[in-house]
Formats: sequence, C-alpha cells, structure tokens
Amino acid sequence: MLVTTNAIVLSKIKFKDNDLIVTCYTQELGVVGFLLKGVLKSKKSVNKAAYFQLLSQLQLIINYNANRSLQVVKESKPVNVYASLHIHILKSSIVMFLAEVLYSALREEEQNETLYSYIETALLWLDEQSEFANFHLLFLLNLTKYLGFYPDTTSIDFPYFNLADGMFDLKEYDKHSVSGDNLKLLKELLGISFDDLPSVKINGKQRQAFLNMLLQYYELHLDSFRKPKSLEILNQVFS
Repeated sequence: MLVTTNAIVLSKIKFKDNDLIVTCYTQELGVVGFLLKGVLKSKKSVNKAAYFQLLSQLQLIINYNANRSLQVVKESKPVNVYASLHIHILKSSIVMFLAEVLYSALREEEQNETLYSYIETALLWLDEQSEFANFHLLFLLNLTKYLGFYPDTTSIDFPYFNLADGMFDLKEYDKHSVSGDNLKLLKELLGISFDDLPSVKINGKQRQAFLNMLLQYYELHLDSFRKPKSLEILNQVFS
C-alpha cells in the first residue's frame, strides 16, 4: 500500500556501488528502513541522494509492505529545509551525534506523534540559533520523557540522583549516585525550555562530564543503547 509520511533521516550507508540503505524515523510508521536503488548514480532519480543527509526532514511516499525488511520509496521531497544544520561545523557535529543517538535509542515500529513532533521542533529550533552549545544536553534529557525514563522530580531537593532508578535520593547508595556539578546542572536543566538555554553557563569540561552521565543514564535504561562513536568528535569541537 502507498503511505505518505514525513520522516527524519537517522542513518545512511552505501550498499553495493550505487545504492543507499537509509533508516528514518517516520511520523506514520515509526522507525523504517529503506533501500534506495541507483540513487548514487542516476541524476534522473526521483529520490536524490542529497535529500538524505542526517536528520534531514522529508516527505516520503512509500510503497509499504509489512513483510519486507527494507521498504521502497516511491517519491521523496524535502520539507522544513535547514538553513545552517548541515553547513555550520559545530551544528553538523551535533547533527552527527544526535542522529547516532536516535538511531540507537528509537526502536519502535509504530506511530508516536508527540515524539516525532518533539524531534522535528527541536531541530528547527537549533537551526535558527546562534547560541547552542548546550542544546544536545537538554535535547537528550527531554527525549527521556518520550522513552519512558524521565527523572522523577518529586524529591528534587534531595542531594543525590540515582541513575539506575531515575530518582533523587537522600543518601549516596552506589556508583550510580550523582552529586556535585552534574547534580546541579541536572536540576537546572529539568523543566527549562530551549529558549532558556543561553542562561545556563558551564565550561567544556562540565559539559563533557554531564553528557557522559546522560549517556550512562541511557545505557542503564535502554538495553539496545550503545555510546555513540561520534562522541569523541563532539567533545573535541565543544572543548
């Protein structure tokens, strides 16, 4: 059947000489893999390779078959075209990193309108900003709302946060207890909007430490999650 849906590109790999295998998070179908035959060769193809950059937002017409592991894209076109995400070196580093995180974290093959809307809107916000060094921190923290392990803020005044259970504690129990700068920044980021981010002042070392904590949080709560290979590049450009 033909399905028309918006989609965000999570990964792409070259297959054979002229094909691409692309994974997208779609508005209608969740995570879907596609085989784009001849897209690297034919200039007349309705699916342009340039459309499928990481985290690009597209509208796809899919010849969908639930029994097929890789679907066929009948037609594609860009929507919400970015002005800066793919040409600004710092933003493109964030794009590469977040695409890898989303590819690892999103495994649902079903519609989730609120999650799709969150990712779509956040990326458009980033595209427009000149101050964005902490964007990926808040993006990952907020993403946990949709993945089912957002921190429980009931006891937010307590002096420790336990990564394993996602709750604030009175005492330090084990290696998963967070305190110090990471705890302070966690409390500062909980509940703020992206527009409030410029008020958050931290240095590169603090940013890296908090990001490592967030990734550990993901690893504890998502069995399939693996630390992104692009983390080192991201840390270098924001050091």
